This record gives sequence, C-alpha cells and structure tokens, in this order.
Amino acid sequence: MNVVFCSSEVFPFAKTGGLADVSGALPQALARKGCTVKVFQPLYKNIKPEKLYDDYGLTRLGGVDFYFIKNDEYYLREGIYGTPKGDYPDNLERFSFFSKQVLEVLKKINFSPQIINCNDWQTSMVNIYLKLLYSKEPLFAKTKTILTIHNLAYQGLFVREKYPYLGISKQYFTPQYLEFYDKVSLLKGGIIFSDLVTTVSPTYAREIKTPAFGCGLEGVLKEKGKDVVGILNAIDYDVWDPAKDDYLYKRYSPNNLADKAVNKTALQKELGLKVDQEAFLLSMVSRLAEQKGLDILSEGLDEILGKYQVVILGFGEECYHTMLGAKADKFKDSFSLNLKFDESLAHKIYGASDAFLMPSRFEPCGLSQMISYKYATVPIANHTGGLADTVIDVAGGGGGFVFNNYSASDLLLTLERAQSLFKNKSQWQEILEKIVNYNFSWEVAAGHYLDVYKSLST
Repeated sequence: MNVVFCSSEVFPFAKTGGLADVSGALPQALARKGCTVKVFQPLYKNIKPEKLYDDYGLTRLGGVDFYFIKNDEYYLREGIYGTPKGDYPDNLERFSFFSKQVLEVLKKINFSPQIINCNDWQTSMVNIYLKLLYSKEPLFAKTKTILTIHNLAYQGLFVREKYPYLGISKQYFTPQYLEFYDKVSLLKGGIIFSDLVTTVSPTYAREIKTPAFGCGLEGVLKEKGKDVVGILNAIDYDVWDPAKDDYLYKRYSPNNLADKAVNKTALQKELGLKVDQEAFLLSMVSRLAEQKGLDILSEGLDEILGKYQVVILGFGEECYHTMLGAKADKFKDSFSLNLKFDESLAHKIYGASDAFLMPSRFEPCGLSQMISYKYATVPIANHTGGLADTVIDVAGGGGGFVFNNYSASDLLLTLERAQSLFKNKSQWQEILEKIVNYNFSWEVAAGHYLDVYKSLST
C-alpha cells in the first residue's frame, strides 16, 4: 500500500512535542508491515537532507523516504511555529504553501498514494487542495484522505482577510466549510474535506464530540459520525529503552532496576538539587501551557516544593516561564527549571525520576506516561483523554496515580498518596516491576492504522 504521511514536525529532524515522535515512528512501523511510505515536512533550519533539490530535500531512514519542502523565507527560522511571544503572523501562508507543494512533489516524483494521512491543522490543506484542486489528476484518482487530530484546541484560526492566500474559491468561506465565527479554520476545513478523521486515543475520540472538549467543532465532528476513529498512540522502543539508552548516566533494565538510583543521584548533582535518594523526585517534560495543567500545578507549587523535588523541562507560554522562574529562584535545592528542548536531558529525567507529572486539563493521548512506564517512573495523571486509556490507579490494580477532579487540591492529595507508597520500598518496587513490562509499541498501533487504511481503499 502506498501511503503519504504529512506532518509539521518529524523526529529526529524537528520536534516540539509528541506529534514529532508519532510522525517519526508510525511511518517506519507501517513500512515494516509492507507499506511504501513517503513522509513530508518543511525544511526547517539545521535540517541537512542527504539530497537537496531546488524545492525539496530527501533522506531515507528506516525504509521510509522523508521529503523536506524547501522555502527559506518561510522555514529558515529559529522556531517552528513562532516564539514565546506568539505564533508567526504568516503561519497560514507558510503551511498552505507546504500543503500545495506536497501534491506538486508527488506529481514530480510520479508517486500515486492510496492514502494521504495528514496531521493537525498545519497539514489540513493537503486534503483540502486534493479535493478542490487536484481531484481530476490521474495520479490521485484512487487516493483517500485521513486527518489525524492530535490536539483539537489548536485549530489554525486566522482572520478572514487571510483567506485569499489559500488560493481556493471564496465559496468555501462559509459555515459549511472553512468559516468559523468569521475566521478561517484550517482544521475545520480539514475535517470536512477528509474521508476519515482519526484521533490519538479512543477516549479523546468520544470527548471531542461533546461541548466540553469539542472546542466549538463538536457539531462538525458529530456529523462525521463513525468516520471519527480513535487509535491509541504508541512509543518507539528503539528510542525509549533504558537498557540501551546512551543518554542515561547508567543504563538499566527490568532485571537491574537498582541502577535507576545511580541516575537519580547523577541528575540531582547535575541540576543542583540536594542529593538525596529518599527525596521524592517528580518530573515534567512538557510544553508549558495551561492545557498541560500548569494552572493547577502553579497554584500548589509552593506546597509541592516544600515537600518534594521537582524537575521541569520544556518551554511554552511566557507567563509560565516567568512564574516558574520565580519559583526556581526561591526553591534552589528542590526545583530545577529548564526552559528549553533538550533530548538528552529529557532521557535523563525519565531515567532518574520517581514519578512523572501529567496533571493535564485535557490530553488527547500523551506519550510521556508510556515512556515513564518503560523507565520505571510512575505517572501521576488527571483522568482525561488518552491518560484515562493508559493510566489506571494503583488502587484499581494499575501502575499510576489518578485524580478525577481537575484542581490543585486533588493534585496535592494524589501526590501525598504517591509519596506515602514511595516510602514503602517493597510496595513501590512491586509497582516498578509491573510497569516496566507494559507494552505500548508502534507495532500494535500501526496495525490499527493499516486496518483503517485498508477499509478506506477497498
């Protein structure tokens, strides 16, 4: 089966979050199942393709061809989407250009896909252009389109004056198509013009059809009916495995979990925290935004830092940079704040921490809880979206700690419950020995995607 996979970020070439991990791992898992897969993303700064042409670059990795759409004016920048002060004002132009070029390059290389799988608003226009501008091309006569929604809250909303840049008839700027409260919604258009919509967990697929999680698009999604499908994300165990992770201070496996303690001591030293094996070390590797629970975490942070050690790695909204920076100055022995993306440090944090914080207000899927399990780090999570599908409380026989009411008080109570069990070394060890054997591999998830692809192409 010929598959084209389009994403605004793909690991290991560019990454701000879980979308990149999915976009790097899923295509290779599909290739192992016999698909011919071509992946497209913009040619950002510091990406060096093996081959570079006038309008695209090409690299082959893991049996997959990765194509990079070239436009230095649009993509040769420090950030992918913007700066901490906000999004780039020309993002509609940047990603609509990318989307049309995907189809032009496919024509140039004469590749006829049975499936085009786009991801989030940034690539939604690929599916829209295919239906409106390229539907009569023989190359795409049998092509079916899928839009995978990783986070419905990010919709690609732009002022109506931007609409002409899309290069499609003004008849589609209506509530039936791309108009959303007098703005252009690229995600809405992608949903409407795609043959199928997938989301990244079964629970999230149900949630986004409700007013609480639908972000104003619940009606559009309800109209799609059975053509909205939830497929749980996975992680790449070639990248995330403490037994072969060269980023760790010392590698460890389910057979020698005691060496995890070596990583804890080393991380405490590197980050300037008090070296103490008995300290309950909590971590968070995340985009710093309200969605990720930063509001309730902030509310309880003084109390948390008075009892536990915390390491945060990530960047995002400037208000949280400022607030967390003030806390880091105040709690130097118990709080390490790292406002950046650092792949090496991320691995070290997963390997060293006792528990991983995921207090998200909503979470389409989440990958960090799956990574945490593999590294014998216990997730502490709000009961929402993909977290509800993957984190079961220890009280119910699972391997994490879950709170059901989104509040700082419930988060604090859950942390106390987790620390209490952490102090009971034998019971804590039993949890660790269980969670390191959980399996969230892409081989399983890719099989579900392939089933969906086949159902569309028959």
